[in-house]
Amino acid sequence: MRTGIATVCLSGTLKEKMQACAIAGFDGIEIFEQDLVTSPLSPEDVRKMASDLGLGLDLYQPFRDFDGVPEELLQANLRRAEAKFRLMSRLGMDTILVCSNVATATIDDDGLRAEQLSKLADLAKDHGVKVAYEALAWGKYVNDYEHAYRLVDMVDHPNLGTCLDSFHILSRDWDTAPIEALNPEKVFFVQVADAPKLSMDVLSWSRHYRVFPGEGQFDLAKFMGHVVRAGYTGPISLEVFNDVFRQSDVERTAIDAMRSLIWLEEQSAAWLATQDAAVRRRYPMELATLPKVAEPAGFNFAEVKADDTAGLEKLLGQLGFDYQGRHRTKAVQLWSMGHARVIVNEQAPLHTEPAIAALGFDVDSPVIASARAQQLKAPVVPRKVQADEEVFQGIAAPDSTEIFLCQGNPDGTAAWTHEFGESGEFGAGLEQPSGQTAVIDHVNLAQPWQHLDEAVLFYTSALALHPLPYAEVASPTGLVRSQVMETSDAAVRLVLNLAPMTQQAPQEHIAFAVPDLVATARAARDRGLEFLQIPANYYEDLDARFHLDPQFLATLKDLNLLYDRDADGEFLHFYTATVGSVFFEMVERRGNYQGYGAPNAPVRHAVQYEQSHH
Repeated sequence: MRTGIATVCLSGTLKEKMQACAIAGFDGIEIFEQDLVTSPLSPEDVRKMASDLGLGLDLYQPFRDFDGVPEELLQANLRRAEAKFRLMSRLGMDTILVCSNVATATIDDDGLRAEQLSKLADLAKDHGVKVAYEALAWGKYVNDYEHAYRLVDMVDHPNLGTCLDSFHILSRDWDTAPIEALNPEKVFFVQVADAPKLSMDVLSWSRHYRVFPGEGQFDLAKFMGHVVRAGYTGPISLEVFNDVFRQSDVERTAIDAMRSLIWLEEQSAAWLATQDAAVRRRYPMELATLPKVAEPAGFNFAEVKADDTAGLEKLLGQLGFDYQGRHRTKAVQLWSMGHARVIVNEQAPLHTEPAIAALGFDVDSPVIASARAQQLKAPVVPRKVQADEEVFQGIAAPDSTEIFLCQGNPDGTAAWTHEFGESGEFGAGLEQPSGQTAVIDHVNLAQPWQHLDEAVLFYTSALALHPLPYAEVASPTGLVRSQVMETSDAAVRLVLNLAPMTQQAPQEHIAFAVPDLVATARAARDRGLEFLQIPANYYEDLDARFHLDPQFLATLKDLNLLYDRDADGEFLHFYTATVGSVFFEMVERRGNYQGYGAPNAPVRHAVQYEQSHH
């Protein structure tokens, strides 16, 4: 599959965009006209630079508002087109995108449109140019790709074809199956973009909220499958208008974009395999696949890092975690409660506040999972090991959290724990826990505002997690967008939070599931744990909503426990005070409750805000 990207997707100058695209590994680019017009580079300079970088110049775009116009305006449009064709000759480009008219069309007549497009094709032929005619979703008279193709078919000119754009097709819910009936020789170009499902006018949706494949909710694998079945062999190019991407680091965005096409290629191959299961068919466009990996079986560990870890150690001890000792060669400690393991890393620079630094996941084959992630452009995390120490495969997530792929044991144990010594001075003075069991239930990670979409694609493609519909939670500093990523059995739950930009220190937390939260809370209180103090108003509202047993309600209030219930079960949880940017949550899931106590999130945010300002 030949990969491409429009320069409009990226921040920076044309030169910077081209360099980033080459670094990311794209085969070619679309030059967005504004990028060339505002560049100090001459067309000849751009042509040479593209050649030096190994980039093809696949498409010049956009040429707007050509068809359905009176004769006088048509002549002006043809003069304008000829100027662009001469420019393309200097660039060494042979394909231009012509959008269906949205502004100047006054005549709704397919016969006239075909006649005018024929004149454009004749002119293009004189200059060795191919015209790819595209139906914009908000086109005045032509807004359907099948309508655009009928016009191309009417003209029947070797220099006129169509461009298929997934956004213009899927945003209007057009059926994609008819793509297979198109003559592939008349499909000159294919552009892809994903998007969240939004209720707004399609123009604004298109201009501001497109995302890379895998970061939205469009069925792009199906769209691509129909394109491949049609026999198309040209570039698959990203055209994404997004306010955030055009403010982000250009090289990083280009790599994220390339990852999205690698993911899309694999997903499209999988879609075709399901459609052609009975008959193995080969298509002119060959789709590459990645090493297959299963979903993670669970969390192996969570790591918190700081230069002063005393507060973390105290908190873990009060919760009931066992101190298992120091690592024999590294300045890190191991704390555990059943199969819930927390690494406390003391190897942080001076004055580094406690923060979640790494997560370990149990996978079938760490080496294969790491190879897949690296093919998806995930940076490798180097890790020094001594003889007889576990070799972890590590990659970096978009927010710089280190992700380690671990060989999990069926019984939930971890082989690397033998590298830690017996309990020593760090466990002294803490009441020893009563051997209760726990697992890591979920981890909540704060995401930089410009990298949430990238993170969703990363965890989807590299770790096989599935995004759930995102939610928005009210907080004193604004709305917090919460994106849950899960395995299909919910053995791994990861919550990505996009905090308001006004929030100075975004908080993260690790949640542990225990079989008896009330007993856990009482034991923790006896050890001196400082709970997040829940206001009395919350419990009055809780009673009004659920009509709880008075004694049970009194217990919740006494222990600062929060409660939620749905048709499948119940959820009890409490939070600790925050140390640095980290706090802990203890939860108990009753029945088949699968949520996170979302109605209680605004309460937590408000209490934490109140405490941080007093």
